[in-house]
Amino acid sequence: MKSTKQLINNLAGQLNGINRMIDNNEDCLKILVQMKAVKAGIEAVMSKHIETELKECIGASNSKKDQEKLRKLFTEATKQ
Repeated sequence: MKSTKQLINNLAGQLNGINRMIDNNEDCLKILVQMKAVKAGIEAVMSKHIETELKECIGASNSKKDQEKLRKLFTEATKQ
């Protein structure tokens, strides 16, 4: 399984590719497909990061600080 950093590097590469596609006036449908792939990739990275953070918080003590961190993490992850 790829690390979060590897996934982010892949997304950066995809974004650079989209930028080149735009510069080369490529078909808008092809560009849109790539943009959707980036969007899905970002959502995957967010999920992986949230999962990691939750596992760390759950494994830690149930202090008020940890509970607040979990609440903020959940709020940020679920707002549109």
